Amino acid sequence: MARWYIIHAYSGFEGKVRDAIMAEANRMGLEQLVERIEVPTETVQEARRGKKIQVERKFMPGYVLAKLDMTDQVYHLVKNTPKVTGFLGSSGKPQAISEAEATRMLNSKEEAAAAPKAKIKVDFEIGDAVKVLEGPFASFNGTVEELDFDKSKVKVSVSIFGRATPVELDFEQVERSK
Repeated sequence: MARWYIIHAYSGFEGKVRDAIMAEANRMGLEQLVERIEVPTETVQEARRGKKIQVERKFMPGYVLAKLDMTDQVYHLVKNTPKVTGFLGSSGKPQAISEAEATRMLNSKEEAAAAPKAKIKVDFEIGDAVKVLEGPFASFNGTVEELDFDKSKVKVSVSIFGRATPVELDFEQVERSK
């Protein structure tokens, strides 16, 4: 019976590990024992150069989820795959995870798409110098005072007539000063 396992791989090579395991299983005639291999990802919004863009990000960098019928052949196939360091589990033995846990990890992508607010990643933090890109304060420079990820707002202190004034802006209206 096939169960879900977590394979530890080199970070950044998750997709290549998935493809290599599937190719090797097909070559060895073990494709019926290797049901499914997934790289869990989530969709996040990033603010880059004043624009919101959606980016696919690995939910668990360095890990690959695999539904395997664990036999000695399958174990050695996975362990001998380049860029694989092993299975998640105690003392090197593969530890299966529950179907519910695997479903939760794999559905994080759909949940993120269905969620009203996607996570937003910004390239500035509190205390950073930023430049306002648009709106009534365009081309003003200021300092980040607060970040509100729920509302996608940033409070920036800009100098107007020599006086520091807090201004609330959207994340995409500012960028980090160079």
